[in-house]
Amino acid sequence: MIDKLLNQVSTYLNEQDRQLIKKAYEFAKEAHQGQKRESGEEYLIHPVALAYILGDLQFDAVCISASLLHDVIEDTKYTYDDIAQQFGKEIADIVDGLTKISKLEFRTKQEEQAENVRKMLIAMAKDIRVIFIKLADRLHNMRTIKYLPENRRKQKAQETLDIYAPLAHRLGIFKIKWELEDISFRYLNEEAYYDIVKKVTQNRAQREAHINQFIEMLKLKLQDSGIDYKIEGRAKHFYSIYRKLQRVANFDQIYDLLAVRVLVSDIQSCYAILGIVHTAFAPIPGKFKDYIAMPKPNMYQSLHTTVMGPTGPIEVQIRTYEMHRVAEYGIAAHWKYKEGSRAKHDSFDEKLVWLRQVMEWNNEVDDSGVFYELIKGDLFTDEVYVFTPQGDVINLPAGSCPIDFAYRIHSDIGNKCVGAKINNKIVPVSYKLKNGDIVEILTSANSKGPSRDWLNIVQSSNTKNKIRNWFKKVEREENIQRGKEILEREIKRLGFTLDKFSNQKYWDYAISKFNYPNITEMYSAVGFGGIKAGLIIRKIMTDFAEDFPAKEIDIVKKTKSGSFNSMEKAIKIGGHANMAVRMAKCCNPVPGDDVIGFITRGRGVTVHRIDCANIINIDEADDERLINVEWQMDANASFFARILVEGVDNTGALNELARIFADEKINVHALNAKSGDDNIAYYDINIEVKSKKELSDLIAKIKKKKNILRITRL
Repeated sequence: MIDKLLNQVSTYLNEQDRQLIKKAYEFAKEAHQGQKRESGEEYLIHPVALAYILGDLQFDAVCISASLLHDVIEDTKYTYDDIAQQFGKEIADIVDGLTKISKLEFRTKQEEQAENVRKMLIAMAKDIRVIFIKLADRLHNMRTIKYLPENRRKQKAQETLDIYAPLAHRLGIFKIKWELEDISFRYLNEEAYYDIVKKVTQNRAQREAHINQFIEMLKLKLQDSGIDYKIEGRAKHFYSIYRKLQRVANFDQIYDLLAVRVLVSDIQSCYAILGIVHTAFAPIPGKFKDYIAMPKPNMYQSLHTTVMGPTGPIEVQIRTYEMHRVAEYGIAAHWKYKEGSRAKHDSFDEKLVWLRQVMEWNNEVDDSGVFYELIKGDLFTDEVYVFTPQGDVINLPAGSCPIDFAYRIHSDIGNKCVGAKINNKIVPVSYKLKNGDIVEILTSANSKGPSRDWLNIVQSSNTKNKIRNWFKKVEREENIQRGKEILEREIKRLGFTLDKFSNQKYWDYAISKFNYPNITEMYSAVGFGGIKAGLIIRKIMTDFAEDFPAKEIDIVKKTKSGSFNSMEKAIKIGGHANMAVRMAKCCNPVPGDDVIGFITRGRGVTVHRIDCANIINIDEADDERLINVEWQMDANASFFARILVEGVDNTGALNELARIFADEKINVHALNAKSGDDNIAYYDINIEVKSKKELSDLIAKIKKKKNILRITRL
């Protein structure tokens, strides 16, 4: 057995690599001595078969050696340490990643299956060779599935169809995907399988004659093109025919039973061939797909078109030889090792973004059964490609809605989503996205969060998981208790006893200042991260300064005399005036705003509004850099503030705004105006004011104008 394997890999591996494989073979042979498979064959046949499959994909010696050892930890006396000692940590880690966890106790067989899938995918994200070995393992097990009892055959076939075939599809390994699907289909629905086999076989000679006639006609059209090409027929696999039959009325409506593939040397030739095909044969509307300009996530690239041939519709696929290699082997086509180091493809990490998403799911989901359903759901979907307003391409599962898009951009965008515009038109959030849509998400800071009804309309498993996580965050009792404990810890961290804050007036004041209806709601907000405990405690300490004498604060001194001008006189820091101060540009605080200071590294203190998103979402590790600050109201200084005015787009609207600013003696620092397609004008205005009252009075005057719809302070 080993000689045949070594001969196979000798075409691309050196002598040292082949010796490593031989050593792994001998170790596996000794470890599995006396073990038999369900078929009665020697067990060693199985790992060697895996090694053949991986050798065909031209994997490195480490991967092939690990495949020979893949069942050693699970099924023999040898341990991880034994393999690490003999073959090194790299091979041992791969084998450990493949080891099932059957020695642990599980509630159900479904739970065991889910845990195995979870471990496989986590390991895959660390070293993708784990997944290739696992796919090879499943492929050989499916090839010999007839030796299992019927109930286990069906269970394995269903698992393969749910998890492993879609996984091969996601990685672009179609050679393995097609075989896994067809074998699974045969054992899950034997009657349908043989019915399709019969129909395909009945008309095979006639179809081959039609294909050959089309190929000869196409060759005549291509002979003067000067393009070097190769034309071949393309086999249609039984399970893919079955799936198409679920969508069309009858067998004769499946266009791509008749299909040809044209291979060329470069991309330019692909499009040249396409032009010739469409000139010679009438294209069928809606049947053209350009996967070269917009590749699938598994790196698949090709031009697909269906044209009317001499005897009916025929599908034509056009791609380069390199694209064809990737179409057959997927990510494996880029997974080559040379002299012990991986030759990385330029965009390899981008192509594996899905693997990182798997890791994110694993971190967020505790229940293995839920994780199994997440993987099942997202592996088996087709894609829809849409654009952000900035022109970035976002791919989502087919059937996705704007909510899926919002959560793909960021969880906060999804949680605050109140609507969507598709191609500049407002649509319901249940709208099904189509390829090429330009998607703009409408958000509101006042949004109460996602609706449970969204779980019934979103498509992506990842989106559903993020929505469920949001509801977990708002589980009241747990958050209330957690919030109370966080506040108590913050009080102690600042060096005070809990008794120091026992006066109810402090908490009544904080509730009022932060706009909570009662203490319970404030506890809950602290518990799920809606507000920092440090902000609340510091606000109490600042506004009840007589009860909390200022402590000495080691603050960064200003480095340039006068560099902050009157700002230094406007703010008092921890009881000290004239410190290095700057106003945060993210929230533009003005006198009268509730504020908090943040100690920067080397630049003094930055003053933020207490409701600033950057302060609310500050890392817990940076809480200690927050510091009490207060306005010195006698200071004579001007401050920048920024407002967004939305109004009906009509002639003279801007002049009307300018008159208000002139009447109120407001200095306009910058103004950007933009008109939308919805006849709404947007004015982003940066102004100078002396206080929050002056700003509030200005906003009130602008709001009185009849064409003004909304004013937002930014």
